[in-house]
Amino acid sequence: MDKPRLRIYTDYKSPYAFVANKRLFELEEKYGVKLEWLPYTLRIPEFMGTVEQRTPHFWRKVRYAYLDARRFANAQGLTMKGPRRIYDAFYSSVGMLFAQRNGFFRPYHDTVFRRFWSHDLEIDDLQAISDVIASVGGSEKDFRAYVEGPARAEHDRIIDEAEALGVFGVPTMVFNRELFWGGDRIDMLIERIQNPEGIAAALGSRYRKNE
Repeated sequence: MDKPRLRIYTDYKSPYAFVANKRLFELEEKYGVKLEWLPYTLRIPEFMGTVEQRTPHFWRKVRYAYLDARRFANAQGLTMKGPRRIYDAFYSSVGMLFAQRNGFFRPYHDTVFRRFWSHDLEIDDLQAISDVIASVGGSEKDFRAYVEGPARAEHDRIIDEAEALGVFGVPTMVFNRELFWGGDRIDMLIERIQNPEGIAAALGSRYRKNE
């Protein structure tokens, strides 16, 4: 019997995606779901505006968000240093797809998250991501061929599909087409995994059975 699939959208530059990893991997071990990790590469200026447009209220919220995420990181023994600039995570995102397809997803995933949040990796540097690929047993040559070939179209298609489902941030978990955004929704997600029929009571009149 096939395991139920849990799709997870993530982005290496998200602090909340970083600190949610441990519990998300535990879902596979404890609840018998099959995890499918996909990139949802955040376009920071699109939803946060330019630096010049940001208000004092915005910066208070940002400072709190990093303080909050750092508490979760510290509880797990993780290092979390605030990003030094705005990153385009495309190379790291397609690296995720390449790693998953070639059987070394977990070491790649853990390495990229850990090194980026330790200020030891530039996720928008093709050579840096290629080096990570090689360090975990992948082919740098094949990865570069993928980047120069179908990677952009595949990446953009995944983003479009995610947004059609309603995804807007990370981490977002999708189970039976129901969305759960944020690590603080994992307990609710577990309830749904254990009782899939509970979606009808949870969503009430907004529930529509999958076609």
